[in-house]
Amino acid sequence: MKEIYAIIRPKQVGKTKDVLEKLGFPGFTAGYVLGRGKQRGIAGEVTCELPADLHSLPGSSKYVPKRMISLVVPDEDADLVVKAIIKVNQTKQYGDGRVFVCPIDNVVRVRTNEEGDDALK
Repeated sequence: MKEIYAIIRPKQVGKTKDVLEKLGFPGFTAGYVLGRGKQRGIAGEVTCELPADLHSLPGSSKYVPKRMISLVVPDEDADLVVKAIIKVNQTKQYGDGRVFVCPIDNVVRVRTNEEGDDALK
């Protein structure tokens, strides 16, 4: 099993959700995150005021609001899911995001005690 974390633009969450659902992966966790890449933030990406304590060092940009999605998939589906996330989110511009793939040793469904791939179904 693999856990796939994707940091994406906020406006791309709906499209990403739709693609994952069409591929048979409707369940994932999503959250609001703040951060910045090597370019130290993208001025045009921030459309709201952020609290002053979220500014970085003097002379640098604010943190940029992003969304993080996370899902666990069987090993054989990881490449398909990663490629789909990239296809939906890639504009070839700074700020497109990152996708991380991590190994998962086990998963247990709390309700039934099913483990491994059975807990993902």
